[in-house]
Amino acid sequence: MAERIPRIGIGGPVGSGKSMLIERVVPVLAGRGYSVSIISNDVISKEDADRMRANLATERGLLPENLVVGLATGGCPHTAVREDPSMNISVIEEIEREHPELDLIIIESGGDNITTTFSPLLADYFIYIVDVAGGDKYPRKGGLGITSCDLLVINKTDLAPMVGADLEVMRSDALRIRGAEKPFVFANCMADQGVPEVADLIVRNLLFGAPPKSRAKNGGEVQR
Repeated sequence: MAERIPRIGIGGPVGSGKSMLIERVVPVLAGRGYSVSIISNDVISKEDADRMRANLATERGLLPENLVVGLATGGCPHTAVREDPSMNISVIEEIEREHPELDLIIIESGGDNITTTFSPLLADYFIYIVDVAGGDKYPRKGGLGITSCDLLVINKTDLAPMVGADLEVMRSDALRIRGAEKPFVFANCMADQGVPEVADLIVRNLLFGAPPKSRAKNGGEVQR
């Protein structure tokens, strides 16, 4: 049996910035030596996967093109990552057999609402991302995605003044709803604000500070 590669699930509403977060955090992880594969779920389209493949693989060469996989699930986004993740698991098992050198697999859910979660059979670490443009009510709405995720990312902070969202209210609500032990990060992914902090938390809380496999063989250290 192939070794299980650590897996991150990334969920959030349509337009919240899931794909953009991946496009920004993968270069940071790659710069530290970590090898990544990406699986992008959507109901009928593979558009996000195609864009990430173009940006991260074809143009920047940060990973092979065949390690960005698009899945058109044909049904509710919940199903493919929670109720019946067999389609994703099948792809992941093939990746694990063919690419044991990978340090991390990122699974992007299709856009959905605040009840999105990932099956523990599929993801070891769950990031949920919301959009400030939706208003400062998001964190206090709760919902499984917001309350149960390992890391909450509050994205598009630059839009707060334009929509009358109060970031301090969002900070206070996130602390109250999630508790002090569950981290959250304010981000503007377009400007890479908050992205290094997300990468730090992934390395610390999912990879437990382990060096990239390529460096571990040579006794190297993780770049900080």
